[in-house]
Amino acid sequence: MTKIDIVSGFLGAGKTTLIKKLLKEALAGSQVVLIENEFGEIGIDGGFLKESGIEIKEMNSGCICCSLVGDFGTSLKEVMETYHPDRILIEPSGVGKLSDVMKAVQNVDMGGEITLNSAVAVVDASKCKMYMKNFGEFFINQIEYAGTIILSRTDVASPEKVRQAVDLIREHNSRAALITTPLAQLDGKEILRTIEGGSDLEKELMKEVLAQQEEEHDHDHDHDSCGCDHEHHHHDHDHDSCGCDHEHHHHDHDHDSCGCDHEHHHHDHDHDSCGCGHDHEHHDHEHHDHGHHHHADEVFTSWGMETPASYSKERVESILKALGDEEKYGFVLRAKGMVPAGDGTWVYFDYVPEESNVREGKPDVTGKFCVIGSKLKEDALKELFTA
Repeated sequence: MTKIDIVSGFLGAGKTTLIKKLLKEALAGSQVVLIENEFGEIGIDGGFLKESGIEIKEMNSGCICCSLVGDFGTSLKEVMETYHPDRILIEPSGVGKLSDVMKAVQNVDMGGEITLNSAVAVVDASKCKMYMKNFGEFFINQIEYAGTIILSRTDVASPEKVRQAVDLIREHNSRAALITTPLAQLDGKEILRTIEGGSDLEKELMKEVLAQQEEEHDHDHDHDSCGCDHEHHHHDHDHDSCGCDHEHHHHDHDHDSCGCDHEHHHHDHDHDSCGCGHDHEHHDHEHHDHGHHHHADEVFTSWGMETPASYSKERVESILKALGDEEKYGFVLRAKGMVPAGDGTWVYFDYVPEESNVREGKPDVTGKFCVIGSKLKEDALKELFTA
C-alpha cells in the first residue's frame, strides 16, 4: 500500500525546505514521488526539487481546487501505475485549502492501493498572527485539518512571537502534534516519526472532512467543494474583491506589512496595527462568517514567464528590492525563480515582503520566474524583469 503525505503551508512558510530534509534524511532509499500543485502559470518548485532526484508531476492551473478537480485523480493513477511508489508526497499550493486536498485524495478510487498517511501544516512562527488575521479562510483551514503542525523559523523569531503562534494555533487545533524546535536541529527521521505518530488523528480529521463534504453536497453544491459542477471563473476574475466592503489588496499582506508608504520595520512591535491609523482586524478574512467560501483564484493572482536571458546576482537583488513598490507593481506576496547568470552559473531566488534570498543553483532547461500577489500590474512586472 502506498502512503500519501500532504505537506501544506502558506506562501513562503518553508514547505520545500521540510520536504528536502525528509527526502534526504528520512526517506532515502524509498521509492518516493512528489506531486506539486503550483498556483501560477510557471512551475518553479519542481526545478528546486529536481536536484533531489525525485520524479515530479507538476500541475499548473489556477487555484488548487480547479487543479485537483481536473487532473489530480489522473495524475495520481498515472504515478501509481508508472512508479509503484512506497510513498507519495503532495505539496499543495501555498494558497490552497488542506481540506480540499484531503477530499481530493479520498475521492480518487484506487481501492486499497493508497492510504492518507499524514497531513502536515508548516507555519511561519513570526507571521502566524498576521496570516491568521488577513487570510483567515485559507490559513486557518491548513491549521484546522493538520495532524502535525511544524513551526518554521523559530530560530529567528522572538520567543514572544513563538509563544503567541503556539497559542493561536491551539485555539484552532488542540489535537495536532506541534513541532517548535528549529528543523535544522532535528533529524529528518525524528520529524517523520512525529508526523506518522498521529495516524489516529488523521483518521478523525478525514472523517470530519468527509462529513463536511457530504453536508456541502446536500446544502450547498457550489461554494466550498472540489467536486462541484459550477464554473470557477464566474467571478470574472475579480481577484481583489470578495463581495465584502473592502478591497483585498489591503489585507493580502503576507507578512506583518500593510502596503502603506511608511517604513515597515516597526511592525515587529505592533502586530495588529500598521501605524496608518486603522486596525487590521477589519480586514480579517473569515469569509466563512459571510456564508461564502472563496477559492484562491478569487483572492490571489499570479504572473510568470520563461526566459533565456541572463541575470547577474546584483540585478536579481535589484529586482527583488523594487518589488516592494506596491503602487508600481501591485502587492507582491511571493516571487521565486531560477535564471542563468551568463557565466555558466545560475541564480535562484525567493522573495516575500521584506525578506529575500538569492543564491547559486543548478542549471535548468530554461530560466523562469513566478510572482504571486494581489492586483499585480503585469505590464510593469514584465518591464521590471525584462528591461
